[in-house]
Amino acid sequence: MATWNLSNTQHHVLICNGSSCNKAGAEALTQSVRHEITARDLDNVIHTTRTLCNGRCHDKCVVIQYPESYWYKEMTSEDAPHFIDSLLAGTPLKDKISHYHNGTGFERTEGTVIGTVKDEQIVTKVSKKL
Repeated sequence: MATWNLSNTQHHVLICNGSSCNKAGAEALTQSVRHEITARDLDNVIHTTRTLCNGRCHDKCVVIQYPESYWYKEMTSEDAPHFIDSLLAGTPLKDKISHYHNGTGFERTEGTVIGTVKDEQIVTKVSKKL
């Protein structure tokens, strides 16, 4: 396994490769984002991590951008060049944001599904087992 030097890294991009996102094209998205990074010689500036499910399956394909704390929804491989442009310009892809950190917590953008509250989901699962 590689151990990357992250000294010059400015952006960490997490790309969901959970089952729902994979069915919606996460592998193509992952490869397209990584291709753009390599083609622009940005491997030391933008680090990517392929993740398992991030719990926002309705928003597939999900991409999370740190340290800016943007969660993107409905990302496709065609969005990759625009996404990398947005990272370099410091301007998010506003039409693709599902959630963003406001300094104290995450806010959902208009048109994004709220989702299930974790505590409610856990209680439901436990209740069904009893």
